[in-house]
Amino acid sequence: MSSFQLRRLEARDVDAYRALRLDGLKRHPESFGASYEDEAKQPLDWFANRLTVAVIVGAFDTVGALVGVAGLTIPSAIKTRHKGILWGMYVLEAARGCGVSQRLVEAVIDEARGKVEQLQLTVVSSNAVAIRLYSKLGFVGYGLEARALCVDGQYFDEMLMALPHV
Repeated sequence: MSSFQLRRLEARDVDAYRALRLDGLKRHPESFGASYEDEAKQPLDWFANRLTVAVIVGAFDTVGALVGVAGLTIPSAIKTRHKGILWGMYVLEAARGCGVSQRLVEAVIDEARGKVEQLQLTVVSSNAVAIRLYSKLGFVGYGLEARALCVDGQYFDEMLMALPHV
């Protein structure tokens, strides 16, 4: 895949978003705080609502299929709304290795610019590829949450990272 388009997901994308999100949760449960079991039970309206309360950027291939997503949430609480959260990053395996991930993260950074002072994320500490990408784009590690997730009795640590000046 050499060409793709990025844009914010809209209501018309809800079916594709749900399918991609569930694919990520099922294939890589260690990479998400949410679980496939919980989200697979949710009605389509639940996913549609998510598209209205968060900014979710999608990458579309040349035939218009959704191949990747990344989300931005900005807390509404007065004391924390200076920090944005990059979450839900996922790219289909067939679309990896051609810049989709980097462009999605850059799009979230662009969306956050002027709205927050810093952007935070968590990434499973064993995901060296993702950590390299985030580091390349200016994110720095500031902590490690040991045993952050438990998937089928196996624990996963998460690295906490931030882009200090958006």
